[in-house]
Amino acid sequence: MVTLCWAAKGGSGTTVVTTLFALEAPRPTLLVDLAGETPAVLGLPDPDRPGVVDWLRGSGAATQLDDLVVDVDASTALLPCRVGGAPTGPTTGSATEAVTPARWGELIAWLDSWAQQHSGTVWVDHGTGVPSAALAELVQHRLLVTRPCYLALRRAAASPIRPTGVVVVSEARRSLGARDIERSLGAPVVATIPFDPHIARAVDAGLLVTRAPFTVRRELRRFAA
Repeated sequence: MVTLCWAAKGGSGTTVVTTLFALEAPRPTLLVDLAGETPAVLGLPDPDRPGVVDWLRGSGAATQLDDLVVDVDASTALLPCRVGGAPTGPTTGSATEAVTPARWGELIAWLDSWAQQHSGTVWVDHGTGVPSAALAELVQHRLLVTRPCYLALRRAAASPIRPTGVVVVSEARRSLGARDIERSLGAPVVATIPFDPHIARAVDAGLLVTRAPFTVRRELRRFAA
């Protein structure tokens, strides 16, 4: 199973949410970084070799992806982004806008094969911006990560890519609730994560793998299962 996560507006926490989903999954998990920030969130060093976006922009065989995967923990692996000689990539849209539908198809076929071979799941962090239609139509689940913000929902509702589910990063004293979000986007809210400064502190310290708040982990584990 391949799940694509993205946000319509910056600051929604897509990379952190996608990373936590992968870490909390009960089965082996591959985390695919299309946005370029996952190693930093995990407290890992910058990649010293090409990444998935470099592969997408090239013409190499899908078997090359096997050599790009790095271990995060005993059950989680990462397919880093990296673009050219940069340690991290630019925003996903600019980095992948020229990728052909056929190339996306090769990537998803390889990800499906990985999931089958490992009896696991794949989580794709697209970051902020509208995913390619060719990518979106090939995955099994499409999760929009958003805060209960009118501007974010307005932008998401205008997108041609429709989510199959919504992850809400909730904030105190917001007037929009889950039902408002579901009506606006035409998709169910599958998880609600309270905005928690402990998460930011764990990311800043490079300790998200071991110090994510239990309440957040429990909520994500329900869906990741």
